[in-house]
Amino acid sequence: MGSHVCLDAAFERACRQNGYRHIAGIDEAGRGALAGPVIAAAVILPPDCQITGLRDSKQLSPRQRSHLSDEIHRVAISIGVGRADPPTIAKVNILEATLIAMQEAVTNLSPPPDYLLVDGLDLPKTAIIGKAIPRGDSLSVSIAAASIIAKTTRDALMIEFGETYPNYGFPKHKGYPTPQHREAIATFGASEIHRHTFKLLADEKASTL
Repeated sequence: MGSHVCLDAAFERACRQNGYRHIAGIDEAGRGALAGPVIAAAVILPPDCQITGLRDSKQLSPRQRSHLSDEIHRVAISIGVGRADPPTIAKVNILEATLIAMQEAVTNLSPPPDYLLVDGLDLPKTAIIGKAIPRGDSLSVSIAAASIIAKTTRDALMIEFGETYPNYGFPKHKGYPTPQHREAIATFGASEIHRHTFKLLADEKASTL
């Protein structure tokens, strides 16, 4: 089946049967990274939209994600993106920062949604009714689309950061805790876009003293 897998739109159909018209799928990228922002995306797809190969972004190659991102941008009714940078993550916590980014993504949708389908356990703080769906990126077409937009948006940003901070290998690992990334932190210390709230950073910084 491979790239020809299509997710079912059962959640979206159920919402429309209950009278909702603009159903937004919401997901994030970067929550588990050591550096860079959390990016959230919200996507409203047209009814009965079928995009070949659409599924959880983590199951796709970079090339597949890029192709599907272009297709989502082509067919979506609306796409919104939100962002929470390391200072926000440090001020609140990673969960709250993720919800802030999701709230911003919803705010950036036009037309606005009347129902939210959110990957995970928590809903962003909005007046819009919604449903949190664990592993939603593998169950809902709208959430899967949002996962791809969030991932491709963040990956492009981390590649740009690689030019500003060339010592860390951001284009390769996108800020996630790979051995190469940990070694770079131990060697060069934390950069301005590293999340200083992670204990790993404090431990590795101390080991260089």
